[in-house]
Amino acid sequence: MYRFMVARGRPRRPRPSQRPRRASPTALVTRAVRAEVARGGPLVVAVSGGRDSMVLLEASARVAPGSVAAVATFDHGTGPAATSAAALVRERARALGFPIRAGVSLSPATTEAEWRTQRMEFLGAVAGELGARIVTAHTLDDHLETVLMRAMRGAAARGLAGLLAPSSIGRPFVALTRETIAACAQSWSVSFLEDPTNRSREHLRNRVRMDLLPALVRVRPTLPRELLALSRSAATLRAEVEVWIDENLGLEAHDGALVVGRDRLLRLGAESLALLWPAVAARHGLTLDRRGTERLVSFTIQGAPGRRIQLSGGAEVVRQRDRLLVRRVPVHAGSREVTPLAHGTIWRDWQFVRTAEQTDRWTADLRTDRPLGVRAWRPGDRMVPEGATAPRRLKGLFRDAGVDAVRRRDWPVVVAGDEVVWVPGVRRALAAPARSGRPNVTFRCEYIYR
Repeated sequence: MYRFMVARGRPRRPRPSQRPRRASPTALVTRAVRAEVARGGPLVVAVSGGRDSMVLLEASARVAPGSVAAVATFDHGTGPAATSAAALVRERARALGFPIRAGVSLSPATTEAEWRTQRMEFLGAVAGELGARIVTAHTLDDHLETVLMRAMRGAAARGLAGLLAPSSIGRPFVALTRETIAACAQSWSVSFLEDPTNRSREHLRNRVRMDLLPALVRVRPTLPRELLALSRSAATLRAEVEVWIDENLGLEAHDGALVVGRDRLLRLGAESLALLWPAVAARHGLTLDRRGTERLVSFTIQGAPGRRIQLSGGAEVVRQRDRLLVRRVPVHAGSREVTPLAHGTIWRDWQFVRTAEQTDRWTADLRTDRPLGVRAWRPGDRMVPEGATAPRRLKGLFRDAGVDAVRRRDWPVVVAGDEVVWVPGVRRALAAPARSGRPNVTFRCEYIYR
């Protein structure tokens, strides 16, 4: 076990009679949990059955049992050890008089990321139901491993903050080492089960924990202190970025999208945009990787009105005149909903208005002997375009008009009854051209933010 040197330099050694009394591991753990409880609100204590989380459970019972809304444990379904650990948590929680919430994986997962996602979804659901905060037993060792792993991936300041980043999740042990937690567990005679997967070198974190970080510390004993200083600086910068965004960007929420003023962003350079965009995206629940950040910076500067880019995590950014919309990619393809078509109808980002005559492909003279409506494109949609004699798939017509697959999802399709009669800006159906002697109405379709 390697020790973490947090203080700078070496303080002068006082005489034995003057040396301050070092707090015991149990006192350090108790103090840390008491400080977390002082933040207020009920707590959901996340307990895996391992040593660190079982110490957190024991400390919560000793410090403030009335603050514990529930003890939550999650069985990842990785085998008998995980099931036994969950059973241990249930048994100890009941003995301490705490409500217990137990979850189990319903789908197989094999990677650390998948396990973490499943676990956090479960914990988030429990916390939301109880109106409580999640508290975990992450230690200083966990934090430094996280920072090193993110540095290896080339993370920027936002990622290098590690577990020191502002979060709704409480981590009272983040300033304590595993060595301290282990000593406390021994002093309190805490029962726990060690997950065998924690010793498997198939997982990156375990390789970092057991091999890489100890090897680096042997070569550079100051590395833990330097990683800690780096993460503290990154956390400070991250907090300052959040304040700057609040004071300068004027973010707005509109129809499920986060609206960002583009003109304010253009006053900044590419480096500043690369620092700001991950923080802005995070407010919409998105995590940007390096590639996504670089693409978004370029799009902010060069993207034309009406264009959009896709980001990982099922999101997109759309430029609408002088603003950018960050939103989840709408899943509209195949939607059965049809909006009645009339003068002034607004369908998503499009508006239909009556006009005097049919001119270009953005106008159409339509029959009124069947109900007119507008809807999303559906896979398999066909129509007979004017100038043609056989039906064609709308997918091909979109492709001919330069409308890509992403934009196609939000493109209006006009129907008369069940028949497609017009795809604004793309093609009109053979039945759509103006003809005398029949009831008709002429519409123009306009992109609102053009």
